[in-house]
Amino acid sequence: MDLGAIFLLLGLVLLVGLFVARPFMERQRHMAVEDHALSSLMADRDRILNSLQELDFDHTLGKIPAEEYPAQRASLLQKGAEALRQLDTLQPPSGRVDANARLEAAIAVRRGAGIPDAADDELEALIARRRQARKDKTAGFCPKCGKPALASDRFCPACGRPLK
Repeated sequence: MDLGAIFLLLGLVLLVGLFVARPFMERQRHMAVEDHALSSLMADRDRILNSLQELDFDHTLGKIPAEEYPAQRASLLQKGAEALRQLDTLQPPSGRVDANARLEAAIAVRRGAGIPDAADDELEALIARRRQARKDKTAGFCPKCGKPALASDRFCPACGRPLK
């Protein structure tokens, strides 16, 4: 190799090395401390809301003794209210509402209390229609091969055995 090719190769290796090392040498941009605190508090709020929802569900199922439930719920409500107060200091809401009232409203929304009963009736009607449609389609299985057969089939579509 001649001297020019060696310098060209050395220069190319140096450029590739600088390109690869550039992300490590640049000043990394960090999330602002306030943004990080806000994100952390919002995650705490969501975690507490989930815990409250699970506690209420477990109490409804009878997994939590009645004498322990109020204390546990009050403790979680206190933690949630404190998280909401801290959130208010970082990001004040447009209208001042009590933190406990906001927490209870969030719990009610999570429980699905905001869903009207009419939507439940529509859902039940849809389920009933689908069950009826499926009932008309399947009649069971072939006793010989075990493949599913429709109500209108006289013979098994897989093996040909008479079904009736």
